[in-house]
Amino acid sequence: MAVYKDNATGTWRVIYRFTNWKGERKQTQKRGFATKREAQAWEHEVMLKQNSKLDMTFASFFELYEADKKQRVKEGTWESKSHVIRTKILPYFGNRKIAEIEAKDIIAWQNEFMAYQDEKGKPYSADYLKTIHAQLTAIFTHAVNFYNLPYNPARRAGTMGNEIPKEMDFWTKEEYLKFSEAMMDKPRSFYAFEMLYWCGIRSGELLALTAADFDFQKQTVTISKTYHRSKGRDIITSPKTAKSNRTVKMPPFLCEEMQEYIKMFYDIKPDERLFTVTKSYLNHEMERGAKQAGVKKIRVHDIRHPYVKHTTKKYNSEKQKTQATKIVDLIAWGFCFCIVSYSKRSWTL
Repeated sequence: MAVYKDNATGTWRVIYRFTNWKGERKQTQKRGFATKREAQAWEHEVMLKQNSKLDMTFASFFELYEADKKQRVKEGTWESKSHVIRTKILPYFGNRKIAEIEAKDIIAWQNEFMAYQDEKGKPYSADYLKTIHAQLTAIFTHAVNFYNLPYNPARRAGTMGNEIPKEMDFWTKEEYLKFSEAMMDKPRSFYAFEMLYWCGIRSGELLALTAADFDFQKQTVTISKTYHRSKGRDIITSPKTAKSNRTVKMPPFLCEEMQEYIKMFYDIKPDERLFTVTKSYLNHEMERGAKQAGVKKIRVHDIRHPYVKHTTKKYNSEKQKTQATKIVDLIAWGFCFCIVSYSKRSWTL
């Protein structure tokens, strides 16, 4: 490596050569250092990373960790991990040499987070504290497993926070029907929550659905992808887990509803998303509908909890078939009501 001053700009640059994983010799450079000392410090860190020596700073090791791990997880997963690391870990340990961080340093860091309270006096939740610590532990574990760090100080210090079992929150069928009636003034919202409730799919899976995913003759919908929005981009990836790839049986009345919904679009292509909204839109509509219907507020994710109970076997008895017929009748009444009141209501797609 070599450090040079760029007389044209008055700044310093580092030119360095390295051997990549294929054994090929490469040359590159880094410009824009204000002083020679900054350029030399950066050069030193790069040499340590190239040689995988843990005399480097924690921030430099995180760059190695990112290069090793980023391509192995989904983009959304990495963004969540990276956000926690950059905001809750690097400000404390970024400038420390990773090999010199000890368990007592981790304990002091933990104590600061456990004592934290926001302007309203609210501390971090136990679940969130455990999540933060898990990210720190993962980085040190990587250093131990692949870069010969002697031990994991985060593991030796022990975790902070505990995963508190949460009571499952959900709507009864009666509560959901009240909510769905309140949603009828916005067809897109109504059909979205129908799919979430009766098919038990996740919100990301719903937002990735296209017309090609439905087989109305077999009364099924294929779940093979999920949607999220990141930095202004719409991103479609595989579902949360391998087992999340599945074909879900749809009730007959839901097949009729979705066919009506798809007909509302003008010349929609088979691979175009049917629900071109975001998760924040669903959250807003959930709050609006719950308030209007007078039912308790739950999370969008919680709406899928009763799925197995209310849909897996609901066509296996005459009693359940009768219940399904009543639901169809109720929805048909809702459609008639909306049509009659068309001029007073805003139906927008």
